[in-house]
Order: sequence, then structure tokens, then C-alpha cells
Amino acid sequence: MPSEVYRAAIITVSDKGSKGEREDASGKLLQEILENSGYRAVSYVILPDEQALLEKEMKRLCDENLADLILTTGGTGFSPRDRTPEATIAVAERLVPGIPEAMRMQSMGITKRAMLSRAAAAIRGKTLIVNLPGSPKAVRENLDCIISELKHGLDILTENDGECG
Repeated sequence: MPSEVYRAAIITVSDKGSKGEREDASGKLLQEILENSGYRAVSYVILPDEQALLEKEMKRLCDENLADLILTTGGTGFSPRDRTPEATIAVAERLVPGIPEAMRMQSMGITKRAMLSRAAAAIRGKTLIVNLPGSPKAVRENLDCIISELKHGLDILTENDGECG
């Protein structure tokens, strides 16, 4: 039976956070939830809302096999600078639409504004990338919805388990 401790990278997407003008409560919360769920946080960065920078960091983490899971927080809304889903899709080899669909479905029971989320999820190589909202409350709600199933997906993706039945 698989017992892998998966490596997780956290990317906070925030212009103000990247300049030190705002504390990154969402990224810190992600790290706490991940570590309490048995993941090992191996990378944590705060980047501005710049698609090229996001793509470069995601590619580095995936292509250099530095993380099994990348969680982003922020940049999934309607602001013209919100480009996290576009960066994720640009680096994707395969999309994983069920993850953001599940998060939106769960969140719709809390707020109708969940329908405005543009979050994406994708696979590049053997790394899963999942976009989460920017607020700590929404990060917790969305991650709580998916965290229990991520390990199974990673077991299959990393070939630590071949059983999907």
C-alpha cells in the first residue's frame, strides 16, 4: 500500500504580497493544512500577478521534479491582472477539470459568488497543479473539499499505486 509523503509547493499570487505590502495569510494557511495532512512543504513563494513569472515557476517546479503537488492561491478572479488559471493552462499537459468543479460545487453551498471562480487544475509531468482562491476562508473551504482525494490522485500520477477501482 502506498505510504509516500508527497512534496508540495505553494505559490501565492499577489502584487501587494510580493512587494511586502500585505501579509500572506492564505499561503501560510495552505502550508499549515498541507503539513497537518501529511504533505511536506518544499517550496513557498509569493509572486506578483504576472503570467510569465507564474509559468516559469510552475515549469521549474514540475520539470525539475521538485514537487508532486503545486497549490496556488490568488489570481483566480475577474481582475484584469488575475492570470493564474491562464498560467496553469499554459503549462498544462493534461487538464483536471473535476477538481475545480468540485470546489465550485462545494463553495456554491456557501456563497453564490463561487460561480465567479476561474480556478483550474492540471498535470504537467508527474506534478498536479491546483488553483485556489486568494482569501484564507475560501482557501480552507476549497482545500477541505479536495484534500482527502488528492493523495489517491498523486499515488496514481506518480505511479505509487495503479489501482483506481
